[in-house]
Amino acid sequence: MSRSIPERGPGRFKVAAAPPGLTEEATTYRVEVEKGLPYSAKEVARFIETTLADDRGWAAEHELARVDGHADLRIVLATPETVDQLCAPLDTDGRLSCRNGSDVVLNAWRWNFGADSFGNDLVAYRRYLVNHETGHALGYPHAECPGEGATAPVMLQQTKGLDGCTANPWPAPVDLVGH
Repeated sequence: MSRSIPERGPGRFKVAAAPPGLTEEATTYRVEVEKGLPYSAKEVARFIETTLADDRGWAAEHELARVDGHADLRIVLATPETVDQLCAPLDTDGRLSCRNGSDVVLNAWRWNFGADSFGNDLVAYRRYLVNHETGHALGYPHAECPGEGATAPVMLQQTKGLDGCTANPWPAPVDLVGH
């Protein structure tokens, strides 16, 4: 369901409450949603946690744990103008997402509307978005399409296009090479 996404928000965030758990060996992350967006921090956090805990995702290589206090990573869903500010000096044109330092910044416009490369599959696109930007935070660089018709690496900039690959929301073996 398409929702109205404001271009500008207040730059203040609601932190999603996290379940208690052991995090000694884990890379921790906190989920925040900018106030004024039509998404609850709880629903966004549940989706992100499910994505990052999935065996098809980074959980196969990294232990990740959601917290609501101090965290290694801050995963933020924000309005386009706030994304531009959080991603600076990277220019997102109000439509791209980024990783900037320990911030994983997800553009609410993309969260809501997706990208042509995923067609109408908004759930798959959101999984891609979470995995791609979190992948950067975990140290993974951009990847190229390995060949026409191949499954796209999650680190391919699939929002911008597929370069002959097929859309894929999950890390592929080619994403893990050399890491």
